[in-house]
This record gives sequence, C-alpha cells and structure tokens, in this order.
Amino acid sequence: MRVLLHYDADHGAIAGREPGLDIVGCPEEDDDRFHALLPEAEVLWHVLRPITAEDMDRAPRLRLIQKLGTGVNTIDLDAAAARGIAVANMPGTNAQAVAETSLLLTLATLRRVVAFDARTRAGEGWPAPRSLTGGEVAGRTVGLLGGGQIAMLLKGMLEAIGATVHYTSRTPRPGDPAWRPLEELLRSSDVLSVHIPLTDETHHLLDRERLALLPEGAVVVNTARGAVIDESALVEALRSGHLAGAGLDVFEKEPVGAGNPLFGMENVVVMPHVAWLTHETWARYFEVAAENCRRLAAGEELLHRVR
Repeated sequence: MRVLLHYDADHGAIAGREPGLDIVGCPEEDDDRFHALLPEAEVLWHVLRPITAEDMDRAPRLRLIQKLGTGVNTIDLDAAAARGIAVANMPGTNAQAVAETSLLLTLATLRRVVAFDARTRAGEGWPAPRSLTGGEVAGRTVGLLGGGQIAMLLKGMLEAIGATVHYTSRTPRPGDPAWRPLEELLRSSDVLSVHIPLTDETHHLLDRERLALLPEGAVVVNTARGAVIDESALVEALRSGHLAGAGLDVFEKEPVGAGNPLFGMENVVVMPHVAWLTHETWARYFEVAAENCRRLAAGEELLHRVR
C-alpha cells in the first residue's frame, strides 16, 4: 500500500516494522514533489498543510486521509466525502505533548522569558530591571477553554504546582465544582488557556468583547487553533496593557508571516504550531496510522473515522 507522509519526518522505524506499507515522504512546503507523488498515493498521512479538492483530484487512487493529530479543519471534508475518500484522525495521541507545551508557554509568559533571553544575549541581563519582574503560577486562577483530554491533563499539572483551575465546555457539567460558564470563567481567569477545536461556532470565540472580560493583567495561552482568538483584538488588548502577555503556538494565518505585529512584543512568547512535536507523539501517530492502513486493506472499520 502506497502511503504518502506529508511532512518532513523520519519514518524509517515504522517502515521497517510494516513491510506492507510503501511509505514515501514529502515536506509540506514542497508542492511540486507533493503533486508528483499524489497520483500513486492510496493513503495520505496529513499534518497541517491544507488538503483541498484540487489535491484530491490529483490522487485518483486515494482511499484514506489520515490526520496525524486531532483537528481536521485543514481537510476539505465535503470534497473527501464526494470522492469516496475516508477521513480519520487520532484524538488524544498528542495530548501529553500539547498539555506540557501549554504549561511551558504559561510559565514562559509569566516569567518574561522572551525579554530576558534577548537582554541576556545582548549582554544586558544583569541587573534585571524592575519592569521585568515576573509572576508565578501558584496562587493564580487558570481558566481552561475546553474540557477534553488535553485540558484535563493540564489541569492536573497546574494544580500540582499550586494553581486554582476552572474550565468550561460546550456541555455544562454542573456536578463538577471546577466547571464554569464561559463568561464567568473569563472574568475569574488570571491565565486563560485555549483547548477547543476550530469550527464555525468557535471562530473568533474570543473576540474583543470577551477578551475585555478577562481581568486586567491576565495572560492568554493558545495551543489549539489560532482563529479561535480574534488576533487583531488580541494585539489591541496587549498594546493597551489590558493583557499582560500571551503564549502562542498557533495563529490565524499559518505559516505566520514575519510581519505579524505580535512578533514585535516582548511580552509574547511564540512557537510555530509545534506543541505536538515530540518523539513520543510521532511514535503514537505512526502506531495508529499503521493500524488504520491495516484495517483499510482488510476492509475493517477504521479507528476514529471522521467522515
């Protein structure tokens, strides 16, 4: 079975264990190679670069688009359904990595890591200016936008170091004392961490009005999808001083351009949508992806089929 891995990743180990899979790799930025490989692909292992109807039309043998991760907003699901192409994801496989990165971004933002890093590299690290005095997670209230596996893993981590943690979810959980309605959560959160998928309902959920509900001096962390936050409103809230900082792994437009105004702010910590990117995550990805290839060949029900 010809598998096209649409990412620059080492797949030698899984290829060695799965002799029935003919795996070829292609970096996401190399469209020429991608287009050349699509006609022979039976399965596409997809990460982030959007997969369009035009891509599918170049792949007449394609039977499965396997998302390596959870969010399928980068796949044209209607086009896949119209062409009889199955789509599956793998919820939970990157949860540990994303939860740890959310904690990392929270700490890095509170402790002003970007500003201190720049000053230290410039030979100006000592003495530290009073304006860069950081804060601690312990004693703060952290609000989690979402109640899934990543959010619950992060909740345990934060509570272990002394934070009070509340969360919200689409379905109310009145039996859980940590659950809050959205606006109540926002009003009480010293740190707000985003853990929900991007849908029509959640696009710009954190708009200007909702960001204004956060306490003055709050911090926003996002390792989910960039467009859940109105980025222009976030820039305004940071420039005005209403928000003290942000830790961002995702952006409204990706790959993010060098001119993004967030990049000029020393109270913003940024990463290029790599919260999931660990050796352990890749091992879990390949295990699920290979199992779905086996199921596809055998005509069995796929794991985590989306469409």
